[in-house]
Amino acid sequence: MKRGAPPIVVSGAAALSAFGFGWRGLGRALRDRALKPAVSTQLQESHAGVLASELASIPAAVDVGDARTQKLMSRAARLGAVAVKQALDDAGWADAREEIGCFFGVGASGGSMTELREMLRASRDDAGFSLTRFGSAGLAACSPLFAFQLMNNFTLCHAAIQSGVAGPNSAFYSRGNGTLVALAEAAHALSEGDCARALAGAADTALHPVTFAELVREGRAQNGFVPGEGAGVLALTREAEQPLAVLEHCGFRGPGLAPSELVRELLEGVDGLEVDLVVLAPWGASARATLREAAEARFAGAALLDISLGLGDSLAATPALAWVAALDLLVSGEAERALILNAGTDAAVGAVLLGRPT
Repeated sequence: MKRGAPPIVVSGAAALSAFGFGWRGLGRALRDRALKPAVSTQLQESHAGVLASELASIPAAVDVGDARTQKLMSRAARLGAVAVKQALDDAGWADAREEIGCFFGVGASGGSMTELREMLRASRDDAGFSLTRFGSAGLAACSPLFAFQLMNNFTLCHAAIQSGVAGPNSAFYSRGNGTLVALAEAAHALSEGDCARALAGAADTALHPVTFAELVREGRAQNGFVPGEGAGVLALTREAEQPLAVLEHCGFRGPGLAPSELVRELLEGVDGLEVDLVVLAPWGASARATLREAAEARFAGAALLDISLGLGDSLAATPALAWVAALDLLVSGEAERALILNAGTDAAVGAVLLGRPT
């Protein structure tokens, strides 16, 4: 964001989470501890008994596309498409959507397990998985349209196609800070005049069996990782008659240094600013302790809200959900300036500062 340039403001938002299919009230529900992880239904077959933060079935009234289109989407892509539609509606952006930018953090591939099992079954020989068999039989065992579920950049593409958004865009692989890059790119596009309006956010799920199996192998699940899913989107512009908030800062650091050093460097970008709300989005206990200690030391007296206690970690979507939770508390008048700190499984940290418009 250029110094001296007109501020970037939030004109609308969307959030899909265990709270439901709306963003207003999300921050207050998390503050009041109204959301708690429960035993996952999506992971029941592969990882029974895992506590998670899941969405209910998507109501037809808010869903996008017809049945055939929905079959082309991964779970994350479908959540992202609904969130983009809701953010556009919330901002009142019904016209000239082909000029709107869209910048998204996206997670790993999350295709249908039924298709994936058939592909892998056909790719085996006596020695196990065979690349030769994969090429000759495995790929033919599922529909070519399965590719539209597997390609993770389609978490953005499906959303843009369904809503008619066709401005500058980028998808960034994210386990946390890729979503901060998406926000920074959206702000840059607005600052440079590449577009006058832009969406920034993410959609992801840690509840796909393959994704969660990876988290288990990495030791995350054994060290406090609670899987979640969701989507969060901010509608950003330079001009709005009734802005919801002002985007004052977006920064990120790492990996490379110790977590405490990364956070110390990160907070130098907001030195001297008064903050009365700090929203934390850590992936587990160690990250939580690091963020909390830094926040309490630097912003003594500020209210603290840890969204992971209610929503778990939805990987790419976690920072975006934290932004929207903070926005809810700003709009409701419960805070004047909110600092959102995230620490994902990518060993990096990020900070976003949102303030009430003057």
